Amino acid sequence: MNEMVTIPREEYDRLRAAAEDLADLQTYDRAKVALAAGKDELIPAYYVNRLLNGESPLRVYRDLRGLTQAALAEKAGVNRVTVAEIETGRKKGSIATLRALAGALGVALDDLVE
Repeated sequence: MNEMVTIPREEYDRLRAAAEDLADLQTYDRAKVALAAGKDELIPAYYVNRLLNGESPLRVYRDLRGLTQAALAEKAGVNRVTVAEIETGRKKGSIATLRALAGALGVALDDLVE
């Protein structure tokens, strides 16, 4: 299997660009399927920017879901004060608490950990 093919650089660059375009299209198609199946969601830029600016992920996702601290606490089965303390950074929250909050918000645990 030591066969070798030589092609002009221009043709190589064109083929490489086409391969990258194909990979991008395949990634796009997988994302569309995941969205349609409910396995993924689109997050508006406003909320993404808040996350990128370092705001508490718990607060951002709670706002995105339209929940008050009390409503999230009730839904997750945790104390409202605990939610407030995690949002303000006064407490980190236990794994069990963060897991309950993530479940109530419908996000992965990793989404809440900075």
